[in-house]
Amino acid sequence: MSVSLHALKTLPRSERYETLLLLVDSQLHAEKDRVATLSNLSSLMMGLVDDLNWAGFYLFNGEELVLGPFQGEPACHRIPIGEGVCGKAFASREVIKVDDVLTFPGHIACDSASRSELVCPIVVQGEPVAVIDWDSPHKARFTEDEVILIKGIAELIAAKWIQLTD
Repeated sequence: MSVSLHALKTLPRSERYETLLLLVDSQLHAEKDRVATLSNLSSLMMGLVDDLNWAGFYLFNGEELVLGPFQGEPACHRIPIGEGVCGKAFASREVIKVDDVLTFPGHIACDSASRSELVCPIVVQGEPVAVIDWDSPHKARFTEDEVILIKGIAELIAAKWIQLTD
């Protein structure tokens, strides 16, 4: 699949987000390898969601969250469950939106440029398996539109998770 993110970036935000969901679904049907698929999804997210400096995944290995495919600056390799925004979102199975990461108790700073964060767990058959993590260099970057979008992406991934292979 060949996608020009530059061309899609010119679409109005609502159309871009609808297109992103279609592209995520297409990627999930096109490839069964988990790393390959999540790598392309991180590229699509980074390319089509404005003002991100990091977009990617942390995957549960049975004990902790381990860095998965992403776009952005190098990141923390491992995050304990319940710690930081990612670990808390995973443990709670709820989306966490942080307007100012400097005020979030226990925030784990992987990129000092990040100022806001949005994390959504991927839940399969009632159990979290990973999180989607978006960081922005702008405070209060994420709106309800991005919360709806990231939840939609997580639901699409969850529906195909078992078919994706390591």
